[in-house]
Amino acid sequence: MKKTARLFLTLVTCCGVLLGFPPESRTAEKMLKVLTTTFPLYQITRNITAGAEGMEVGLMIPAQLGCPHDYALAPQDMRKLANADVLIVNGLGMEEFLGAPLKKAQPGLKIIDSSSGIRQILQYTETEHEHPDGEGKEHHDEQADQGKPGEHHLDGSNPHLFASPRMVALLADNIAKALADLHPAGAAMYAANAQAYEQQMNRLADDLAAVGKRLKNNRIVTQHGVFDYLARDMGLSVVAVVQAHAGQEPAASEILAIVASIKDKKAGAIFTEPQYPEAVGKTIAKEAGIAAARLDPAANGPEQAPLDYYEQVMRTNLNIIEKTLGVH
Repeated sequence: MKKTARLFLTLVTCCGVLLGFPPESRTAEKMLKVLTTTFPLYQITRNITAGAEGMEVGLMIPAQLGCPHDYALAPQDMRKLANADVLIVNGLGMEEFLGAPLKKAQPGLKIIDSSSGIRQILQYTETEHEHPDGEGKEHHDEQADQGKPGEHHLDGSNPHLFASPRMVALLADNIAKALADLHPAGAAMYAANAQAYEQQMNRLADDLAAVGKRLKNNRIVTQHGVFDYLARDMGLSVVAVVQAHAGQEPAASEILAIVASIKDKKAGAIFTEPQYPEAVGKTIAKEAGIAAARLDPAANGPEQAPLDYYEQVMRTNLNIIEKTLGVH
């Protein structure tokens, strides 16, 4: 009887393998489920893990969402968290929406903070950026601390690292090292992929910096603080922002102050973002007599974006900046 039972179990296992269903325990041991909070982190992690086995990379919030400043967790997000082994976050306050629900969904979840240890962090109050080499030497505008209308007056670290190729290279390095610790079997591949991706990002940053040096006017206005790191890469000066808080349109008095600041500092253009309405930005540009154009911080994208999607977007931005501000 025992012999018959063993024969039956062997046949069932063999049939499962032939049909493409490996034993569950073996699959569970191999597969590490990694969840990323935002589209930029998803794209970075996909590049790092490309070609690796035993790794499943997913995205928590919708790819089309953009910056999750006012995001609220949905039931499907809680399910994704509950099924994940690892969660990769932006850090620096970007994921304030997680909070207590994170512990409830998955108490044992391993967290990778992609911004951990990065020293070149800008504060929201910094409005003029120098040193596009990314060595962490920023110019601090004291007027911004005094709350001058039309300029950054938020406190705290700016979390929009992903809009800078130079910072993306650092994020990739952090993520690759953390994944290697959690999944040693893929460590060599993660390191190789990350090195190639970092080189690609730094070449892109060099190209942006080269264009920045040739611009006729390097003073700009932005929608909100998402482009501060890119501005530093290129040696641009952000003289005003349309939205002190992302998604919150300025009052009429604030618009007048922004226009006055533009004229006073002789800004060359205002750049809006595809993730937000551009009507107010266009109105300000018209009143101030400057050009208006759209730049994409690659905060969101298509569900099945190619691995080089970020570089495509940034090179399009480069062309738009060059055309809008002019070059020598």
